[in-house]
Order: sequence, then structure tokens, then C-alpha cells
Amino acid sequence: MSAVRTVTTGLAFPEGPIALANGDVLLVEIRRGTLTRVAPDGTTGVVAELGGGPNGAAIGPDGAVYVCNNGGFTWHDRDGITAPGHQPADYRGGSIQRVGPDGTVTDLYTACAGRPLRGPNDIVFDADGGFWFTDIGKSRERDRDTGALYHARPDGSSITEVVHPLTQPNGVGLSPDGSRLYVAETVTGRVWSWPVLGPGRLGPAALLHGLGGYQMLDSLAVDGDGNVCVATLVTGAISVIAPDGTLRRQVPVPEHDPYVTNICFAGSGSRTAWVTSSGRGILYSLEWDTAGLDLAFTA
Repeated sequence: MSAVRTVTTGLAFPEGPIALANGDVLLVEIRRGTLTRVAPDGTTGVVAELGGGPNGAAIGPDGAVYVCNNGGFTWHDRDGITAPGHQPADYRGGSIQRVGPDGTVTDLYTACAGRPLRGPNDIVFDADGGFWFTDIGKSRERDRDTGALYHARPDGSSITEVVHPLTQPNGVGLSPDGSRLYVAETVTGRVWSWPVLGPGRLGPAALLHGLGGYQMLDSLAVDGDGNVCVATLVTGAISVIAPDGTLRRQVPVPEHDPYVTNICFAGSGSRTAWVTSSGRGILYSLEWDTAGLDLAFTA
């Protein structure tokens, strides 16, 4: 594992990184409400104004960027760390947004079977062209939503609630062959696994791994060896969980941040990874010890 390099700083709670073929990285800035492009030299530019709280992002079969928008947070700043809080007063609901090549933003889904989406969080496309996404819900002073896992089509024609309830489901990813789906729950520190039976269809759930101690989980990516690489809150690291459920290691960021939120890989021909250190507003890169994984769709 190589040294970690700081790509850029000053981001407003970055999340949802996407590695592009030209070396750029797309990511969302949740606090800023934008989809942002980061060049290899660290310069940034806004691709689209999304509002609310853009959280997870992925390239779809049409080359557009699909974004999970959680509707926003209240925010807290202390000792150089930004932290998300409860549902804000101007909360507008959760949504799945499509950002076209020209930057046009469309709200693709805002509800499922009449139930509003609350806090869509992370997203992954399957080879069939549909996508899975988690909805972590929102918290308020005295209550919190239950979460769910959904499957939807990118043309806006179909959305299905596949698993409910889940306890703050956050990261979601697929095994290299697409036969298993993984979901990380934040407050429980658990990663769940399901066999994929078809588009939007899962078999029985199994617990892949539960982290001990006061460790919570955020978003995730799967590497080329099938390891589930999940951002670990409080600890400030990426936890690498083997397909058999063994915790292989934890990879910390250089400057401790309790809000390390996500990781992405360049693809099967590269060992480069990017990590979002959201509390400090940093995007890091490093050479991983295994090659990345080609996602279903790239740009």
C-alpha cells in the first residue's frame, strides 16, 4: 500500500466519488449541494447545482450521472471538523436525480408506492442497467426513520422497495460477478449480504461482518478481489472485508477524520483508489494493494 496523497482540500463534505477515464474524479459536495469535478492537479469545478444533500453518485447506461439526494442536513463545525446533523428546517424530501451531459438536473424519483423517499444515500448499477440504492432516512430530535433498500430503472419507469426495515442502511455494492449484493448499516456497524436472483430480486440475507467497538459504517466499494471496502466512521479508515467475512485490515487517512465516508477505484487495470475525508473536506488518492473493479458503466 503506497503513501496517501492529498488531491484537493476545501471541499464541503465530499462524498460519492466516481473515477473517470481521463483521470478526473466526480464527487458530490453534500453541504454545498453540488456535483463537482476534481482534476488530477486538484482544481475543481461545479458540474451541476443539485440543492438539498447530494450523497451518492454513479454513472448510468446512458452516460448520465445518477445522484442519491438525502434532502440536506443541519451542520455543525468544531475543531476543524464538519459534521452532519438532523433533518433541516428547509428539508424538501429525498430524491434520485439524473444529471445529463449538459448539466441538466431532473428529479427522477421522489417516492415509491406513495411513500416519499427520505434520505437516499448510496447507489450502484447492475449489468442489466438497473440500480440499487439505500435510503438511510432522516433523524430528528426525538425520532428517526427506518431505512430501506430499493431497486429502480434509470428511465423513471419502475422503483421497488426490496428490503425493509433496515437500520440506517448506507453503502451498497455488488460482487465482481454481480451475484451478491452488500449493504452497510451505519449505527450497527454491520455489513449484510444477499444472493442476487435477478433484477430487483434477492435471496435470504446473511451477516457478512459486524465491526466490534464503537465503529460505524458509511459508503462502500468492492475491489477486484471481491473485498468489501467500507468507510468506517469514528475510526477514520477504510475497513477491508474479505468475501468470507474476514476483516483483512483497516486503512486510515493521514489526518484523523471521524467522517471518512467513501472510496472508489479506477478500474480493473489500475490499483488507484480515492477516499473522501468529508469532515475535513479532503479528497485523497493512494495505490491499493489489489486492482480495482470495472463498474457496470463508466465515463
